[in-house]
Amino acid sequence: MDIVFDQTLIETRRKRALRNGDPKADFLLEIAARELAERLDVVERHFDTAVELHGYTGVAARFMAETGKTGEIRRVETDEAFASGNENISASPLETVPLAPESVNLIVSPLSLHLTNDTPGVFIQVRRALKPDGLFLAAIPGSGTLQELREVLLAAESEMTGGASPRVIPFADVRDIGALLQRAGFTLPVADTETYTVRYASLFSLLKDLRSMGMTNPLAARSRKPLTRKFFLRAAELYAERFGDPDGRIRATFSIIYISGWAPHESQQKPLKPGSAKQRLSDALSTRELPLKDKD
Repeated sequence: MDIVFDQTLIETRRKRALRNGDPKADFLLEIAARELAERLDVVERHFDTAVELHGYTGVAARFMAETGKTGEIRRVETDEAFASGNENISASPLETVPLAPESVNLIVSPLSLHLTNDTPGVFIQVRRALKPDGLFLAAIPGSGTLQELREVLLAAESEMTGGASPRVIPFADVRDIGALLQRAGFTLPVADTETYTVRYASLFSLLKDLRSMGMTNPLAARSRKPLTRKFFLRAAELYAERFGDPDGRIRATFSIIYISGWAPHESQQKPLKPGSAKQRLSDALSTRELPLKDKD
């Protein structure tokens, strides 16, 4: 398994962001948590035991509770410091799902699975922890996220030093995430993307928000050489030139992949076997069926 992310650094920055407690920086997490709750709300089921998996602030757990679709809601976090008040949480690393096999009905993960080195393994752990016909919902930043920032940082560094190192983490494509759901053994998998454009006064305002979210560069292969103020000023100029609006503000893109998958159960709808159709498609569409020509 390739080590892409420095898990120790991720934990340090998440805790620092929690201590600083900038409520305005949680907007993206709140958007994702609310969207997941809305998707849960339309499911015609009640889930007796639910788990919020590494949800950082617990906002996803609160929105889940408001739907009335859940009974007990437990939280799993990397450290007990993420508990609210006297709340009891289970402490576990980002890449570990500390749940017994077939022990819960619902697992919801908002904006944490993009930081795991072994995402397929985490998906498999989630599926094993779900009871038959249990549901997995997650929000994962996907490709396109922070594409503007990636471009200008690479351009500025290349211009000033003649080379470049990774400054923004790689984000998965929605098709890859959908394939991971199937590979992990989930049934009825669904993956779709919502894109959000956020406007900032400058590059520096965007970077401040990312620090407050604990989302600054955690790549294991990151350069350890400190960047200069001159570098950031040049990157800010490039950002304004390439992605600035007429009013002087800049745009930042966040693409969130929303996924759902079910633990297998005999009651679930299954695809028809090949050749089992009772009517030809051409008859149903009232069209004439034409044979395909052979290729040369």
